[in-house]
Amino acid sequence: MPELSPPQVNTKLEIQLWWFTALLIAVNIGLFAWQVLHGMDISNPSTADAIRWGADYAPLSFLAEPVRLFTSMFFHFGLIHLMLNMWALYIFGSIAEQMLGRMYFIGLYFLAGISGSLLSGYVSIQDTYELLRTGEASRELLPSVGAGASGAVMGLGAALTVLSLLPVLPQQRFLLDKKTLVSVMAINLAMGFMISGINNAAHIGGMLMGAFLAAAWYFGQKIQRAPMVNLASLLLGLAACWFIYQYCLSLVAHIAPLWQELIEWMNRAAG
Repeated sequence: MPELSPPQVNTKLEIQLWWFTALLIAVNIGLFAWQVLHGMDISNPSTADAIRWGADYAPLSFLAEPVRLFTSMFFHFGLIHLMLNMWALYIFGSIAEQMLGRMYFIGLYFLAGISGSLLSGYVSIQDTYELLRTGEASRELLPSVGAGASGAVMGLGAALTVLSLLPVLPQQRFLLDKKTLVSVMAINLAMGFMISGINNAAHIGGMLMGAFLAAAWYFGQKIQRAPMVNLASLLLGLAACWFIYQYCLSLVAHIAPLWQELIEWMNRAAG
């Protein structure tokens, strides 16, 4: 069978076909503008500003404010960080929303983002355990602040990559370029391992969820039971996030006093 090539790019934006992706981009840009107008540095936000605007800080996320696992998806560390994520969201999201269906796309996006936050939190917990074991624990070495839409965006990228590797479905809306997708995802992962400051755990967490949900969607399409399989897979993804969160809480119980001390120190410093 000859290799299928991606269809010609339509010059019209046809934004009505991927309006939720456009809404996500608008919300992220709007929130960033609002934060800048309220004094946040446009190129290098401070840690205090990041925490103030809902970034993921593991001691807070697991001891006091679990909503940060979600809100951190809408904070970015400067204009370049925002632009890179929004460009990737446009590239992946505008295709994934049309291909997967809007409701499934929404579920995948947010579950991938939360999965990224959870894996990032798990890594922070393990790092804290290791620092305590070696006697090197200090305020400077304990959990860093994480944020950005990249976990969710990488979930979309992983979903499209998985679908590009599988046989094309009848009536499939897009023919995906597997070489490009695999290359882009591999480069992003490699950069996360090579460049300090990139939260690769969030990327990997998002990718794992995105890959799972894409495979489940494909299976539902293949057996012509899409609604049932889609609902079951989203519920399974949600259950997985819940159990991982509960597991992290069980681990945090042993380091809670140290993390609580960090929160109190941070509050004193801010006040």
